[in-house]
Amino acid sequence: MKLAKRASGMMKAFALVLSLALPLMFAASVADARIGGGKSYGSRGARTFSAPPVTSTAPNAARPLDRTMAQPGRLAAGGAATGRFNRPGMGMLGGLAAGFLGAGLLGLLFGGGLFGGLGGLSSIIGLVLQIGLIYLLVRFAMSWWQRRNAPAYAGPTPGPTSGPAAAQTNARSGLGFGSMANAAPLEITQEDYEAFERLLGEIQTAWSNEDVNTLHALATPEMVSYFTEDLQANDARGVVNKVSDVKLLQGDLAEAWREGMTDYATVALRYSLIDKTIERAGGRIVEGSDQPQEATDVWTFARRGGGKWELSAIQQT
Repeated sequence: MKLAKRASGMMKAFALVLSLALPLMFAASVADARIGGGKSYGSRGARTFSAPPVTSTAPNAARPLDRTMAQPGRLAAGGAATGRFNRPGMGMLGGLAAGFLGAGLLGLLFGGGLFGGLGGLSSIIGLVLQIGLIYLLVRFAMSWWQRRNAPAYAGPTPGPTSGPAAAQTNARSGLGFGSMANAAPLEITQEDYEAFERLLGEIQTAWSNEDVNTLHALATPEMVSYFTEDLQANDARGVVNKVSDVKLLQGDLAEAWREGMTDYATVALRYSLIDKTIERAGGRIVEGSDQPQEATDVWTFARRGGGKWELSAIQQT
C-alpha cells in the first residue's frame, strides 16, 4: 500500500513538473523559429570573440557566437575571416606533447615501460634536455611567426566630442534607433540607420520566402551558409517558417569600428513580427501563431570598401 501511494505521489509530481515545463518549451520553440533559429553565429572581424557593449535596447549581454569561421589571432584585416572551425588548445606545443605522450603509451602497451628503451637514468636526463631544447626552439619559432603575421588593424578613429557633429552623431535617427551606447570610433549616419532597418525587413522576408539568392545579396557568404543549413533542416522536417509584419520598435548602436577597408557596426534590435512555422503540405501551424510577438537580437553589419552593408553576425541576448 505504501509503495502504491509513493508511486502515485511521484506520478503526480512528474505531471506537475511536465505541466510547468511544456509552456516554457513551447515558448522557446516559438522564439527560436525566426531567422537565426535562436542561435548565435557569424563573424565580427577582430571583435568576434569579444562581447559587444550592452545597450538600453539589449541590457543583457549578447551570447557568444555558437558558430563562426573566424579563428583567434588569424583574422585578416579588411575582410571577414575564413577557414575551418577553430579547435583551441592544440597548438604546435600541444602536438609535440601529444607525440611524446603517445610514444610513452606505446612503450607501455608493448611491455617496454613508459621510458622503455632509454637505457637508464642518463638516457632519461638526456631526453629531458632534448625536450627542453625543442621547447625553446618551438617558442622562438612561434614568437617569430606571430610577429611576422600580426594583423595590421587600423587604429580607432576618434569620434566628435563636442559641437554640431557630436550632436548629430548622438541624436535620435527618428527610425527607432536611440543614442549610441559608447563613443564609437566610426561615425554611423542616419543613412546607415536606415540601411540597418531596411536590411532587418528584407532579410526576414528573404528567409520567409526561402530565397537564398536574395540572402546572398544581403548577408555575407558565411551567414548565408548557416541560413541554408537551417532552411534545409526545415525542409527535412516538412515545414516552412513564415515571418511577416516585421517592424523595428527600438534600436541602439553598441559599437562601430573600421578594420582596414572594412567597416563594422553592431546594433541591438528590438522588433515585432508574426512568426509561425507551418506544414508544407497542409499549411497547419505547428509553431508560433498569427499574433505579433517581440524579439531582441544583436546584429553586426559589415561594409567593405565603401560598398553596401551586409549582415555579418546575429547574437541572441
